Amino acid sequence: MSIWELLLLAVGLSMDAFAVSVCKGLSMQRITVKNVCIVGAWFGGFQALMPAIGYFLGSLFAGYINAYDHWVAFVLLAFIGANMVKESFAAGDSCPNCSLGWKSMLLMAVATSIDALAVGITFAFLDVNVPFAVLFIGVTTFLLSALGVKVGSVFGTRYKSKAELAGGIILILLGLKILASHMGWISF
Repeated sequence: MSIWELLLLAVGLSMDAFAVSVCKGLSMQRITVKNVCIVGAWFGGFQALMPAIGYFLGSLFAGYINAYDHWVAFVLLAFIGANMVKESFAAGDSCPNCSLGWKSMLLMAVATSIDALAVGITFAFLDVNVPFAVLFIGVTTFLLSALGVKVGSVFGTRYKSKAELAGGIILILLGLKILASHMGWISF
């Protein structure tokens, strides 16, 4: 996986966390550096942890499905991406409360990183430097979540659905690229 593909993947995975961070920023009375770092650390940490867990789970089964690994990667990425696209059109822009307590943040961090777990499973079938990818995804999510808090405080929920839509499209296109490359339809 090239650095550009990894960047697209990291940005795509970060869009759920970005959208929730926008809502967090919208609901906070006062934005501080500490608050921004708390939100970024929760979302970035879990976005890094989940693909690592997924990779180890996928590695357990890689030998059994090697002949179909490209299809598994495509289906998982397409499903996650389609779900994000669907959510971007969902009625109502409900936002989480402004609590930064561990219960609230843990629930949201897990909820926004489930897709990263599935992507981590695909890492077992692809040529990926997993430690670098996990760190890259975590840092990207940290930065985008921190930015999301600030965007939410300034612009409100105007960009929440657009972020989810963009993230979903990116994941679907990455899935198609993996499938097309493996099938020999494209070579880059």
